[in-house]
Amino acid sequence: MSGVTLVTGGSGFVGKELVRLLRKRGETVRSFDLAPAPTDDDVQGSITDDQAVTDAMKGVETVFHLAGNAQLWAKYTRVFDDVNRQGTQIVVDAAVRSGVGKFVHCSSLTTLVGKKTPIASSTADGSVRLSPDDMLGAYPRSKLEAERIVEAAAEKGLNAVIAMPTEPLGPGDRALTPPTKMILDFANGATPAYIDCVLNFVPAASLAEGLIAARDRGARGERYLLGGDNTPMVELLTEIEKITGVPAPKTKMPYWVALAAGAVDTKIVSAITGKPPKAPLTGVRLAGRQVCFFSDKAATRLGWKAASWRPALRAAIKWFEAEGLLRKKVS
Repeated sequence: MSGVTLVTGGSGFVGKELVRLLRKRGETVRSFDLAPAPTDDDVQGSITDDQAVTDAMKGVETVFHLAGNAQLWAKYTRVFDDVNRQGTQIVVDAAVRSGVGKFVHCSSLTTLVGKKTPIASSTADGSVRLSPDDMLGAYPRSKLEAERIVEAAAEKGLNAVIAMPTEPLGPGDRALTPPTKMILDFANGATPAYIDCVLNFVPAASLAEGLIAARDRGARGERYLLGGDNTPMVELLTEIEKITGVPAPKTKMPYWVALAAGAVDTKIVSAITGKPPKAPLTGVRLAGRQVCFFSDKAATRLGWKAASWRPALRAAIKWFEAEGLLRKKVS
């Protein structure tokens, strides 16, 4: 690729993997992130700062837009709109002004699950279309509205595609995003019960490859779900126990009990203390809808398939240990 490849959120969990892989391919990469710039080629800044984004866009041929708030809870929910929706608008507008050749927007599986999704087994792929009012919380709503911004720009000519990852997994998630925090809590024996749900993990390294495939082979205005195997919660718990030696919780909490607990924890306890809830209400709502995700379109159109989640899980737990996050040493 000629020109500069810009990665917003390039110092984040998936962003670091993407930057590493792009540079390995010989591309000139500029990371744009709130974190201090790791190299002279990178830029520190916020996607909510129009001038900073405009400056970072100079000489850019491709944009991978990964920056955003990926948590399911915030003390002030407006932050999701400010960063995920408005920040995306700023990045898209700057890309259009700069005449970039390709724009890859990283969204979320949460935009495919809504209030109308049954609280029972169901399936979803990138063809699911929901409205912002269907969303199960402020985070997914902001991500869906960001998708709409990208789609509108694509209709006007921006060569943009949307990638919707499932749950990224692997070492190095310093922000402890919800999937990582859930696994850490189970690995520490800090979660006495679980919800009977279906999970879908995509190793961070595989996801980076999928984002590049979306750029190279994706069609303008299209959405591609980037996920791996659908995994029952009990299967994940068995694997964590096997790796850590920490007994998995045996108590299965009914969805409606978990929903009530999540509501109290999120709307009352966290509202008073300002501390994140152990089980954010949005997360409980998503888990209760036992959705299996399928990435057939990415396989056929992009030639991409996720690697197994098990090695990524083991690597994540070894990283927890190296970072001093585990209560018990892994044997």
